[in-house]
Amino acid sequence: MNKLATHFSLLLFCALPLKGISQSAIGGRALAQPGFAGMPQHSGTTFAQQSTYSGSLIGQDSTNKVITTAVPFLSVTPDSRCAALGDAGAALSPDANASYWNAGKLAFIDKAYGGAASYTPWLGKIVNDMWIFYLSGFYKINHTQTIGASMKYFNYGQINFRDANNNNLGNFTPRDVAFDVTYSQLLTEHLGIGGSLRYIYSNLTGAISTGFDARPGNAVAVDLGVFYTKPMVSSNSTLSLAASISNLGSKITYTGASDKNFIPTNLRIGGAYKTEIDQLNSFTFLLDFNKLMVPSNKPGSNADPMLQGVFGSFTDAPLKEELQEITTSVGVEYWYNKAFAGRLGYFYEAQATGDRKYLTSGVGFRYEKFGFDVAYLTPTNNRSSPLAETLRFSILIHVDPKKKEEEAVTD
Repeated sequence: MNKLATHFSLLLFCALPLKGISQSAIGGRALAQPGFAGMPQHSGTTFAQQSTYSGSLIGQDSTNKVITTAVPFLSVTPDSRCAALGDAGAALSPDANASYWNAGKLAFIDKAYGGAASYTPWLGKIVNDMWIFYLSGFYKINHTQTIGASMKYFNYGQINFRDANNNNLGNFTPRDVAFDVTYSQLLTEHLGIGGSLRYIYSNLTGAISTGFDARPGNAVAVDLGVFYTKPMVSSNSTLSLAASISNLGSKITYTGASDKNFIPTNLRIGGAYKTEIDQLNSFTFLLDFNKLMVPSNKPGSNADPMLQGVFGSFTDAPLKEELQEITTSVGVEYWYNKAFAGRLGYFYEAQATGDRKYLTSGVGFRYEKFGFDVAYLTPTNNRSSPLAETLRFSILIHVDPKKKEEEAVTD
């Protein structure tokens, strides 16, 4: 990955393992790229031009198995409901945010139309101008077909760019944005499929001259999903299974055709088991597995053609390393009278491939057509997280289909 894309990938996921960097260094944004002209400073905080710590950055240490991609904001959970469930959502009951998790389940939504808006502070303990905003909506065409659209926007906050000699190059607010359209279709009463088309735009430097040929990056990708759900009448419960591939598409470049970077193509497989205790109380238990379908961290892997890199990602490392690349999300959701929800979840990633481990929690409220969700994240491995101790919010509106009026019977 080129230096520009690498730097902002690290800025976005600064909680990933930077060997030898102390907690205070992460908190102070001491992300070093020796000799890199155009190193930004964020909100007056200096980014070091030379390394003052022992160790290496991600991608510069051959023993580190962390996989980095361009536009990693695509992998950040956008909505508070699933964020509170340990980032599990592949087989969760559909709502206005369903297309992000699995386009195949959107057709199962029992509302006529609706939408949602979500706000996620980023590095909220350090700065107040970095955030992710997600807007989504859907419309049910008929009993078997549903369409949707969404936008995901990441704001890096105002950054002051300086060259290797610390000369001021100007200020700019880097940003990433993705626009999606989704189509979902029921094949049977219990099986649905769907797909999304996504356009990705990433502008990290604006018109500022950074000492190399930097330009905005563009990419196009698709999501494909399948969803199966079956009521189990004997136990008053429902079992749902799901699988999806997201961000399957072109590589992105910020400097030229000869230096393209993979976007975070991801395979997600999940299940959900919902049991109704009585007419008022229900529990849903969720389990998701995720694996990035991009080349493992090794020299020259970024030069692989897109399809070769994606489908070769299952066999380009020893089996042990491939298994370590799989992350696990578990969650439980409790509903009372379909009006109040309590949520708890846990996310696990192997130490060699990122070492993200955190507990999540949240609540949700529904009143008539309106909904409100809140999520909170707590790291469990004494590591910093961009989302640690910050609240995430989502508001929803779901409109019920109009009931057909019964025809009057006259004598």
